Amino acid sequence: MAAAKGGWLACELLRFFYSLFFPGLIVCGILCVCLFIVLWMIRLLLQKKKKSVSSKNGKNQMVIAFFHPYCNAGGGGERVLWCALRALQKKYPEAVYVVYTGDINVSGQQILEGAFRRFNIRLVHPVQFVFLKKRYLVEDSRYPHFTLLGQSLGSIFLGWEALMQCVPDVYIDSMGYAFTLPLFKYVGGCRVGSYVHYPTISTDMLSVVKNQNVGFNNAAFITKNAFLSKAKLIYYHLFAFIYGLVGSCSDTVMVNSSWTLNHILSLWKVGNCTNVVYPPCDVQTFLDIPLHEEEMTQEHLLVSVGQFRPEKNHPLQIRAFAKLLSKKVVESPPSLKLVLIGGCRNKDDELRVNQLRRLSEELGIQEDVEFKINIPFDELKKYLSKATIGLHTMWNEHFGIGIVECMAAGTIILAHNSGGPKLDIVVPHDGQITGFLAETEEGYAETMAHILSLSAEKRLQIRNSARASVSRFSDQEFEMAFLSSVERLFK
Repeated sequence: MAAAKGGWLACELLRFFYSLFFPGLIVCGILCVCLFIVLWMIRLLLQKKKKSVSSKNGKNQMVIAFFHPYCNAGGGGERVLWCALRALQKKYPEAVYVVYTGDINVSGQQILEGAFRRFNIRLVHPVQFVFLKKRYLVEDSRYPHFTLLGQSLGSIFLGWEALMQCVPDVYIDSMGYAFTLPLFKYVGGCRVGSYVHYPTISTDMLSVVKNQNVGFNNAAFITKNAFLSKAKLIYYHLFAFIYGLVGSCSDTVMVNSSWTLNHILSLWKVGNCTNVVYPPCDVQTFLDIPLHEEEMTQEHLLVSVGQFRPEKNHPLQIRAFAKLLSKKVVESPPSLKLVLIGGCRNKDDELRVNQLRRLSEELGIQEDVEFKINIPFDELKKYLSKATIGLHTMWNEHFGIGIVECMAAGTIILAHNSGGPKLDIVVPHDGQITGFLAETEEGYAETMAHILSLSAEKRLQIRNSARASVSRFSDQEFEMAFLSSVERLFK
């Protein structure tokens, strides 16, 4: 009797939900139409506002805007921004150039001075800065869980703030906030382009979760739980699908390496408008450093160049260096010194530097490790000119400007055996090796020991080969490839 009653209730419940299906479908359709109308009206208002601004100025100048919330940072992405601006200003001198930034604690002039100090880049024409107050919406620390989704949704609100302040003709996302592309294209009526340094999600990240491996983006408590790993994998697949949709809105796509290209093609599926544009590296400035056969020295410098971000994996460098010292593979003299050079974007980065200092103390090597934060370009050159080994430990680094700079300066590079360094940079040149690759703490320690054990003549041969291979990453090569890729945005 109870079973029959339960069956009857289930049937009635199904009938009730079925009766709501078509009305619900109609309501959803009406809401979608209303949303479309509202967005279209906003687009018309924005276009009207833009025309009124142009008429007041008495000029109908093209407005080219870059979305780069952290433009005052000192990383490779910022070098791409300033070199791209410089290239466009040379070709389109009459245009108005705008940078959307969240660096509200500094002035536009200070930002430009910082670009010159760090990268030796000075723009030939003025640039306007639109300061955004809601950059906190894209801070990873704000989203301890569902970080990718939180930052991506936050970038939409940040993009909305940018669009409300300035409506450009051409919009270029130069920092990887793909979710802003449909906003500027369909609401702002802009032609949109993107320069992708690193895909927000990649097939490698999906593999890490699927295989239940621990990583900086896959916590240990998730890897130990099959249900949580499955749930996260579903979340990643859904996010990858949406990421592909928003990315495909771009009219032109530039990627910084073969590794990034492979992932973007599989996710965005816009091969007809996607090109590899290697980041600009100021190789000539480093090539100007005289390269001589090594003289007897009292100290070997090992230098790391890169922002203090978690994925850069600076702890691996310190642990491998400690292992190298503990093995005493190098007789003293000469002694060894590790110098970590990089930029700090915010308090989180500063906290990581303090953690790295503590790690050095715990390993008892604090006297052999130095930290150089946000140093001027000339000081960077000085360290690279004296260094014997350049260290880089990020897994699946998209490219690695710091690696190229080390090679151009005559430093023997030791990078991670993955990503851009493996596919594009640390590759043989005319049959000669240009550097070394490693993966594990032990592997790094052993390879450093091997490099230091080489004769000065052999090291000089590797340095010369590395220098000869980096001309394809020059500022001039970048400008030509970049201008060729964005040309369709100006037709």
